[in-house]
Amino acid sequence: MESATIQLKTGREKPIRNRHPWLFSGAIRRVAGNPQPGDLVNVVAADGRWLAQAYFNPHSQIRARILSWNEDEAIDEAFWDGKIRQAIAGRRLLQLEPETTAYRLINAEADGLPGLVVDKYGDFLVIQCLTLGIDRRREMLTDLLRTAVAEMLGPVTGIVERSDVSVRGQEGLTEVAALRWGERPSPTLTVMENGRRFQANLLEGHKTGLYLDQRDNRALIGQPALVAGAEVLNLFAYTGGFAIYAAAAGAKKIVNLDSSAELMQQAQQNMALNGYDRPQDEYVVADAFQALRHYRDNGRRNGDEWQFDVIILDPPKFAYSQGDVERACRGYKDLNWLAFRLLRPGGLLATFSCSGLVSADLFQKVVFGAVVDAGRTGQIIRQLGQAADHPILLTFPESAYLKGLLCRVW
Repeated sequence: MESATIQLKTGREKPIRNRHPWLFSGAIRRVAGNPQPGDLVNVVAADGRWLAQAYFNPHSQIRARILSWNEDEAIDEAFWDGKIRQAIAGRRLLQLEPETTAYRLINAEADGLPGLVVDKYGDFLVIQCLTLGIDRRREMLTDLLRTAVAEMLGPVTGIVERSDVSVRGQEGLTEVAALRWGERPSPTLTVMENGRRFQANLLEGHKTGLYLDQRDNRALIGQPALVAGAEVLNLFAYTGGFAIYAAAAGAKKIVNLDSSAELMQQAQQNMALNGYDRPQDEYVVADAFQALRHYRDNGRRNGDEWQFDVIILDPPKFAYSQGDVERACRGYKDLNWLAFRLLRPGGLLATFSCSGLVSADLFQKVVFGAVVDAGRTGQIIRQLGQAADHPILLTFPESAYLKGLLCRVW
């Protein structure tokens, strides 16, 4: 049977020729061959010249996601297996284990597997099927993953699916969280990160259990030169990742703050798991915006000194669509403005955005506006990003979603 074909409008083939993996509905002139959701299609230019192979979803604004720019390449089981093994081989080069046993194995488009995310937590795998094309192939991909990981990294005890993310709704899919194969992981599964211990709830925790993309930034902030003897405010603390590193580096006091009482309890458990007895630390359940205003208005001060030596701002994603960007930037500016006002002279702010639609340049402009409005002087010590197991595809700038700045303030 002849393959279905997507023909582009005149002048709309440049992104595909430049190997960007997304094809939006507005670029399409017509679809021939009646492809069903998830089917493979050929993508051709307005003049009929072949461009790429992709999988198709008529329910999404991203109508097709490119799998291959090679007309002769068969998109069969061997194709998927090869991509999986290529991604795993890339992670082996990082030599993360045994000091780190929780890391990303497959980073979707950045690993040539659009819509598929796989994280490794010890002997367990957590998969996210973010698109209809991947969801249709879930069983095959799960089998291939189990075999490839067992052969290349070691035994697999269980595979959990955490496809309980809102982006699936844009693909016409419902959210799913389930055990797909093997043993059910303990809700207090312990994994290692740079020699530190963390408990991860793979079936019910945020994302796939931990925020693995911040591993390198946690290690940076956890340097004794930056936090030894410091009073640290860790906002959006989740299960205390940044706090564990700060405690190891000799922070004087750490205030962890999150809106979830359960997460604050887990943060305390992680601190104890690493052998730290720190009665001086605080675990505050509160809204970050309200808490910062409270500290600004009522915080303890010595003379003209500010409240904290180090503040960490790692909020959740604020922008889910282009229409959210302006509101997201207002939220980032408000947070950073309040943080700048609470830092002692010479203090450090580690501030992040994981909103892919907010570029690094735009985020820096937002932070610039915040420091000016706060009446402070600041310098960027380092620009921050996602850990090396979350690679960035050169032809897909959207894969550089995590951006951050380490700033010193006077």
